[in-house]
Amino acid sequence: MKQTLAQPSRNKTNLIVDSAIFLAFLVAMAPRFSGMAIHEWLGIAFGAAITTHLLLHWQWLVEVTKRFFSKTQWSARINYILNALLFIDITLVIFSGLMISEVALPFVGIQLAQSGSWRGLHGTVANLFLVLVGLHVALHWQWIVNMFKRFVITPFAPRRAPQLGVATPELAQINQLQSVEQLRKET
Repeated sequence: MKQTLAQPSRNKTNLIVDSAIFLAFLVAMAPRFSGMAIHEWLGIAFGAAITTHLLLHWQWLVEVTKRFFSKTQWSARINYILNALLFIDITLVIFSGLMISEVALPFVGIQLAQSGSWRGLHGTVANLFLVLVGLHVALHWQWIVNMFKRFVITPFAPRRAPQLGVATPELAQINQLQSVEQLRKET
């Protein structure tokens, strides 16, 4: 019983963290829209957000790692590989972004020599990250829809009173009992 009560809270936490990561991702992917300072600071914060995401799913990571080559579903293996690629890619995005930083690192007094190679790598791995995130969202789409309905739409949806003539389980049971009584009277 305790697990049932804890699960909605965990799903809600996951939805909030994942939504925040996704919104930060959208803003960070458009530095011309957000400005270079926001782009860079969001990129650095992304490291903390991804770490939080991994910690929320740590038990899953441990279990799938243990069973990866033995008994586990193919969908779990695909998800595991995709997540590993996302982690490697975002690490490269953040590191290469730090290497070409124009705002964040100079703000804390660190100046690095600019290199076109780092800029090219940053653009390439950022574009790859966009593709990998799209696959990740597609793989988890049903969960996203279900949690969005559960925690966003349902709490704000107006409560409807049962309509007359619409069968509810209670009404169906009463009708069934009345039918049985009617049959007894007729025999």
